[in-house]
Amino acid sequence: MDRDPEKSACREDTFIRRVVDELCRSESYDTVYHRPPIRGVMPSIDALIEAVDRLRSVIFPAYFDDSEMTAETMPFIIGSHIEKIERLLAEQIKRGYGFSCEIRDRQACLECEERCEALAREFIATIPGIRRLLASDVVAAFEGDPAAKNTGEAIFCYPSIKAMTNYRIAHELFTLGVAVIPRIITEMAHSETGIDIHPGATIGERFFIDHGTGTVIGETCEIGRNVRLYQGVTLGAISFPKDDTGKLVKGIPRHPIVEDDVIIYSGTTILGRVRIGKGSIIGGNVWLTHDVEPGTRVVQGRHAEPVILNDVNAGR
Repeated sequence: MDRDPEKSACREDTFIRRVVDELCRSESYDTVYHRPPIRGVMPSIDALIEAVDRLRSVIFPAYFDDSEMTAETMPFIIGSHIEKIERLLAEQIKRGYGFSCEIRDRQACLECEERCEALAREFIATIPGIRRLLASDVVAAFEGDPAAKNTGEAIFCYPSIKAMTNYRIAHELFTLGVAVIPRIITEMAHSETGIDIHPGATIGERFFIDHGTGTVIGETCEIGRNVRLYQGVTLGAISFPKDDTGKLVKGIPRHPIVEDDVIIYSGTTILGRVRIGKGSIIGGNVWLTHDVEPGTRVVQGRHAEPVILNDVNAGR
């Protein structure tokens, strides 16, 4: 055993230098190194967490950090949150654009900054609508789950409400054309709840995911009102078309359309641009790649083949 501390330190220094040299070779970092044209443009996860937490406090008054809020103090507390949210989002929206921006012209940057401030203000105007939709989601959770004692329990405890809060915030930002930030916000909820909803999906009011873990909802999904899913449901794409160069074609509709009043039970996978008709019930562990007529019940057969029972009132 070498007891000479100077020799030991020298070997350690040589070892570290060798690893650093390897990590700093361009061929090592080429695909993972971000080269921003302007310093400080990376989005901040901490700032986005703060913005979403403040939005949650605004949408569900007195449930979280402001439990002592009264009707009299509400305008001041919510006003304070809104002012801070607008500033946080304006900066993060700018960083989202800067994340992949190639422009180095200072004047263009100033114009972009003004645009981001305007987008943050446009988003603020959508908050009452976000609250209305989330209130309907909370009611759906309470009415759809016999274990729920009251709506407050759903707001505090249910992963569906947490995931839908992040999704509904992110969807409005996505609709405004904000880059990167909407995806970060939905992935924040995904990591906590196991519910993966792309911000580009369209979801109507009174939406509820019971239990939630393992649920996947793709970018171009269209979901109507009063739809209920259970854990492990995938609304995904069956194929990914490529262009002449072999690259994936992005942005085309490739995920399911789920009409109003549909229930989809746990473990079911529905793939492609198929339509699940109004009032249908899709049983557990079903694999679907074709349209389902309104009022249809689909269940697993003995040999893992879906058995379709046409019954408009089935299970309603």
